[in-house]
Amino acid sequence: MKVKLFDESHEKDLETAINAFLSSTNSDIIDIKYQVAISVCGEEQIYCFSAMIIYCLKE
Repeated sequence: MKVKLFDESHEKDLETAINAFLSSTNSDIIDIKYQVAISVCGEEQIYCFSAMIIYCLKE
């Protein structure tokens, strides 16, 4: 069993990175965990979109 972690500041970038990984791997996907974190610095909001894919390589 293996994991792949993704961390992007825009949701579309996360989507692109995950889709690229899924199309390039020959694996059985066990689970995908998704999380959004928001931080406020002054009047600016900072977003962090992250995901963890748990998978097993096919033999």
